[in-house]
Amino acid sequence: MAMKMDLSAILEQMETGEQDTALTALQSYTKEMDQCFTFSREEEHEREEGELQKRLGELVLGFLNRELQPSCQLACLETLRILTRDKDCLDPFINRSAMSTLARYAGITVASTATHAHSNPMEGQVEGEGEDAEEVSSELMKGASPPSESPDQEVIVEALKSICNILLHNETGQVIAADLQLIKGLSERLKQCHDSIWNHEVRFFDLRLTFLLTALRVDVRAQLAQELHGISLLGNQLDVTLGLCWPDTLETARAGSEDVPPEELPPLSREQIELAMEILKILFNVTFDTARRKVDEEETAEYRHLGAILRHCLMSHADGEERTEEFHSHTVNLLGNLPLPCLDVLLMPKVQQGSTEYMGVNMDAVNMLLEFMEKRLDRGHKLRETLLPSLNLLTESGRIHRETRKFLRSKVLPPLRDVINRPEVGSALRNKLVRIMTHIDTDVKDCAAEFLFVLCKESVSRFIKYTGYGNAAGLLAARGLLRGGRDSGIYSEDEDSETEEYKEAKAHINPITGVVEEEQPDPMEGMTEEQKEYEAMKLVRMFDKLSRTNVIQPMQLSMDGKMREITPDDLQNLTHNPVFQPEDPGSEDEA
Repeated sequence: MAMKMDLSAILEQMETGEQDTALTALQSYTKEMDQCFTFSREEEHEREEGELQKRLGELVLGFLNRELQPSCQLACLETLRILTRDKDCLDPFINRSAMSTLARYAGITVASTATHAHSNPMEGQVEGEGEDAEEVSSELMKGASPPSESPDQEVIVEALKSICNILLHNETGQVIAADLQLIKGLSERLKQCHDSIWNHEVRFFDLRLTFLLTALRVDVRAQLAQELHGISLLGNQLDVTLGLCWPDTLETARAGSEDVPPEELPPLSREQIELAMEILKILFNVTFDTARRKVDEEETAEYRHLGAILRHCLMSHADGEERTEEFHSHTVNLLGNLPLPCLDVLLMPKVQQGSTEYMGVNMDAVNMLLEFMEKRLDRGHKLRETLLPSLNLLTESGRIHRETRKFLRSKVLPPLRDVINRPEVGSALRNKLVRIMTHIDTDVKDCAAEFLFVLCKESVSRFIKYTGYGNAAGLLAARGLLRGGRDSGIYSEDEDSETEEYKEAKAHINPITGVVEEEQPDPMEGMTEEQKEYEAMKLVRMFDKLSRTNVIQPMQLSMDGKMREITPDDLQNLTHNPVFQPEDPGSEDEA
């Protein structure tokens, strides 16, 4: 949207320095520009308007460093919210003085002695700031204090929105925000989650700012997780937001509705869902590397507590299917970050009437995950982003928890009866997963294969039985299992039951396709041995020619179960000696 305002007239009114005149000018500006979210700087006149915008930003910041009446404070901050949407006109705001001013109006206590991220003045510093600006910044930081008993929450929200815009668009702003320790001030207010003084918008934009800081700054992410005990802090936030009570250890319920089954609970409100999703996104940032490192006993207790809350999230719903799916998506993403041993909290609740029960265990949460995964699989859109989090979570849960694996196998790989249709043909969940084992995206096909392989207890013969050798070959080649056997996973020794239909057809099943096929005529029927040998040599020469011209790369299964290249010399030897076996390059070392 192009700028329509006469900024020169606005600037003239601001330069008078009178509050009433400035208030009128800024109110007209915000009324006109409130819905402006895109800015162009291609034309000369648009670049000139950009310079005028920067000047307006400087003047408004100057006003905010004075004593102002509440209406003028609000008008100034609404103007800054609009100005900070333009990533090309942020120069007045990406310095310590401006960021400290905004933090003060946002009610965020900033560091009294911040470490300077740069020894030189910040890029975009306005003329005349220099040392004086740093002195002003120091004074502002000392003056920044927790809000009064009845803070102007509209002012706080507008200041928070402006800081969010700056961080979203500018790396220097991110550095300054980290240097001013905004995350500490935010954490202090997040601790007041039980206090009803704060309205929804303040709580939401506190969380949004925390999300941006943790998403954009690795150091802030680590600081929140470790120094500020972010897991516990945000877990409490989520607990309060969802209105939970704890009838038993690691077992949650909605306060006041302890005896109501999850499926009969009313949907969470729009405000609850908005806050909960922001908290889940922040927690995802601060737990991003958790699954890849060891956690101590105290951390494990925190993650198990959080896992119980996430189970409640899975079993809750919002007002509308689309919103519910988004909520569950953030929940699944975060569950994937938790240490694997902590996922047993998904199975903790007692079996109740209406629960999905298997082997005496409550499988409601696992069943919900499976349904969520299938819904994403059916949609078929951006499978890497939408399907993999839930599929990975189910895979790892099945690998580590016997009851989960056996339940999933009963749903995904029930006893095999259909030996006529190929494994990838059909509408059953097994068919859908086998289809994506040949997906163009390597991560997607590998993840689908890994899930089914785990459900088969990493048994090659069982895996081939349910998927066909052709579909299974990719994973087996990567694992060095093309010769059969079992991978190193630790599983119970329960047997694979076979249906009567499978037993009868077993001898006639083509292992490559996984189904019974009509007998094909023998193409060599009627040929003499000399003719057969001639055709074989002809085929070898064709392979040799294609190999030498780099059209194909012939491969051979080596003794370790992995594929190895067949060199042109190997093929040449085959043409002279049909029984020649290419030498395994590792055989000498093994002798």
